[in-house]
Amino acid sequence: MRKFTKIASALLTATMLTTACGADLETDELAIRPESLRAYSERPITEDVMYFVMPDRFFNGDPTNDRGGIDGGVLDHGFDPTHKGFYHGGDIEGLTAKLDYLADMGVSAIWLTPIFKNKAVQGNPEGASSGYHGYWITDFTQIDPHLGSNDDLKAFVAAAHERNMKVIFDIITNHTADVIKYEECLPQAELSKDALIPLCEYRSKERFPYTTKGGRYGEPINEGFLGDEPEHQTASNFAKLKDQSYAYTPYVPEAEKDIKVPAWLNDVRYYHNRGDSEWKGESSLYGDFAGLDDLFTEHPLVKAGFIDIYKFWISEFGIDGFRIDTVRHVNDSFWQAFAPAILEHAKSIGIPQFYIFGEVYDGDPEKLSHFTRVAKLPAVLDFGFQGVATDVIARGKSPMLLSDLYAQDGLYDGEHSSASILPTFLGNHDMGRIGRFIATARDDMGDDEALARMKLAHALMYATRGIPVIYYGDEQGFTGDGNDQDAREDMFESQVASYNDNDNIGTDKNPADDNFDQNHPMYDYLVELANFRRSHTALQGGAQNILFASEDAGIFAFERLGKDTDERILLVFNTANTDALADFGISAEGASLCHVAGTEAGAELSGGRVSAVLPPLSWTAYSLSGCTQ
Repeated sequence: MRKFTKIASALLTATMLTTACGADLETDELAIRPESLRAYSERPITEDVMYFVMPDRFFNGDPTNDRGGIDGGVLDHGFDPTHKGFYHGGDIEGLTAKLDYLADMGVSAIWLTPIFKNKAVQGNPEGASSGYHGYWITDFTQIDPHLGSNDDLKAFVAAAHERNMKVIFDIITNHTADVIKYEECLPQAELSKDALIPLCEYRSKERFPYTTKGGRYGEPINEGFLGDEPEHQTASNFAKLKDQSYAYTPYVPEAEKDIKVPAWLNDVRYYHNRGDSEWKGESSLYGDFAGLDDLFTEHPLVKAGFIDIYKFWISEFGIDGFRIDTVRHVNDSFWQAFAPAILEHAKSIGIPQFYIFGEVYDGDPEKLSHFTRVAKLPAVLDFGFQGVATDVIARGKSPMLLSDLYAQDGLYDGEHSSASILPTFLGNHDMGRIGRFIATARDDMGDDEALARMKLAHALMYATRGIPVIYYGDEQGFTGDGNDQDAREDMFESQVASYNDNDNIGTDKNPADDNFDQNHPMYDYLVELANFRRSHTALQGGAQNILFASEDAGIFAFERLGKDTDERILLVFNTANTDALADFGISAEGASLCHVAGTEAGAELSGGRVSAVLPPLSWTAYSLSGCTQ
């Protein structure tokens, strides 16, 4: 990968922001810290800027918990800061220590990867890794000891709230850690610490119905069980599902028979037990997610149990929202009960703006919106925006892709949902970083251009509809080598060789350095974008109208309308490597142009048409409501 350096370039003229009257905006003249916003408990999510962080990779505030209180070697406690797949030492105290770093950047909501107690290490001996990421939960009532204690978490939430910052937990209902085994795949008599854990073929409901043992023509069992469809999801029906050997014969190893908390999670009746998911069809809902124990979320006791679990975290810690993992792998009827129950509980204890959004790993708005229209979740992560923004900004594709994406926004409309509250993002811990997508888009991508495109991508995210989400490290120009473990670098000094040979965009540093540089050009730029977003209510949940999109890389123009005001903001982006002429019509009645942000494009309004010339990889914003003092 080429080396990126901190530079000043004509391509970067888009970084200047101005006040509503066109004067230069000095960062220290605008209180961007969350303290200047309305109270976190009353603030709608549309006013927030979110930061997505993996605590283990952020900052080590307490080295004494690095091994989670577990004796033995790395395959016992899971701590190895030199290996990208094991715990590195970041923790909740570390997050608390760096809250001002986030607040100074304009972050007002912090989303943490799951912090609940995990199975420290799992997987086959030759490919084992640790639960540093948080998605292998065994105890849903305490945080992972590698990250600290429940008291540390309370202190973190309190410290965030003191700064008027929200805290959002990443939660899971689809699965637990891999504990349950099947006699047909790994007989209990052959189980040992070094036993290879095989894949188990998925066994469908058609071939292996609940009412016969081990297949369609097996011995009758579970007499009177009517099935797991929504109309049959009652306690009386599921009480008849007593024998779990309809597909496989599940068992829990003796050493782990009581490992899960609450205790009901140790009962194999509450899991599907049909083998490994094939990531399609029925298996996507009923199969074990890469071997993880797939919960029987159609079961009324499982549904009630998880509602109780997550009510506890709201009541005990006063948090402000949930991001829900693997939503598409759970039945709709579960979400139809879960989301309203959680929102009502939060409201009943004084959290009226509790925010729920789900992860559905798909870029198609038709498929994404199913989970707001049918499953009744308030919002889902906008994978559509991520894919299209990457194509347009990193890869130079037509801005018409953005126009086509936003034309489908109405699909998300519902009683409690709309496209305006979708979290928008540019990369994450699963797919990789926007820095990498940019740096690898072309072989001849220069240092200046890479930084300019990274800035432009974030400007688009802050200016368009939705809730901007910064993936930790992007403010320091992290690139990564790919997805999953390769996109989870340490913010503190890394000891992972494959991280340390990366070059951060916009600086001479790499992950081997301390990367909390508040003078990094991306950090500075995100401060400016937060200023811009918060100085215009139209950008905080207001309607969005697309005005023009070039067939090739070039102009994308749209306006944002004040939700409760008459404010109109015109935004024009140039995604090309050359100057681009913007010429398009607007609803001109009562409109006048006043430059408010971005590069000064000398735009003119005449006869209901706007014309301007934008430099390469730049953007501009004008008030259409006139200049105000």
